[in-house]
Amino acid sequence: MRILVPVDGSTNSLNAVSFIASRQTLLGSNPEIELLNIQLPLPARACRLVGQDAIQRYYEDEAEKVFEPARKILQKVGFTASESFVVGEAAPSISKAAEKTNADLVVMGSRGQSAIKGLFFGSVSNGVLAQSKCPMLVIRGKAPTESDALRVGIAVDGSKYGRAAVRYAIKHVSLFGAGATFYLINVVSDYAGAVMPDMAGMALPALSEEEVLDLQREEFNEAVEPLRPFFSKAAIKVKEVCLVGNPGDEISAFAKKRKLDMVVMGSHGYGRFKSAIMGSTATRIAASGDVPLLVIRQA
Repeated sequence: MRILVPVDGSTNSLNAVSFIASRQTLLGSNPEIELLNIQLPLPARACRLVGQDAIQRYYEDEAEKVFEPARKILQKVGFTASESFVVGEAAPSISKAAEKTNADLVVMGSRGQSAIKGLFFGSVSNGVLAQSKCPMLVIRGKAPTESDALRVGIAVDGSKYGRAAVRYAIKHVSLFGAGATFYLINVVSDYAGAVMPDMAGMALPALSEEEVLDLQREEFNEAVEPLRPFFSKAAIKVKEVCLVGNPGDEISAFAKKRKLDMVVMGSHGYGRFKSAIMGSTATRIAASGDVPLLVIRQA
């Protein structure tokens, strides 16, 4: 597995490195991990005054200040990552690096400093997502769990992007650790809220309780049934979860209740997950908690 980890020296970016360091099963499979630092270009006037050699040394020294603490985190678990820095704008530089290295995953800490400040809700994360098809894992706020075996929720909506999220999780199952717990989550409509007026103009339930349950089961099975063979073939046990209501709210609440270590979802699904990462669903999940969010861009 090829993993790109942009770092800027902030606590949040080091949390992303710590997450990688906690992946015992993943590290045991000898992944290719690269630490990437983005240096903002110095003003042209300053470059002319001090010369190219001095500017290059400055960039190298600044990058080393960032790499040193990240390097130590990985060295503690006996792993050495490659390191590189790029001078330029954050989003295009990260996207180009991901494409150049053919990365399977970009891992980023949210609310970084300097070149990647404002990650996830700001322009950098949107820029990387828009410019790259590479899956992105956003580590939210706090240090990740140190346990190798994660509790993972995979949110699906019946679209090909939900299927892509499932295929990715199965292909890179070592990312989640030996003995990981998987929840396959689908949020169905709340048909119980449907009403119809009677002869007197009063609002009456349009569906009986049994009819509501039948519709919800049907909707759930339409989304989940095509995915069951993937888990069976990979011999991975998965717990199926049917939630009712607003996808973002319900997934967030479930993640908190079950103390999930990660939520995996595809972007640009249709229906109630449309424009997932840039729309209301992912925004609600991210805003209401600090669970890491893995976004799969390719279908």
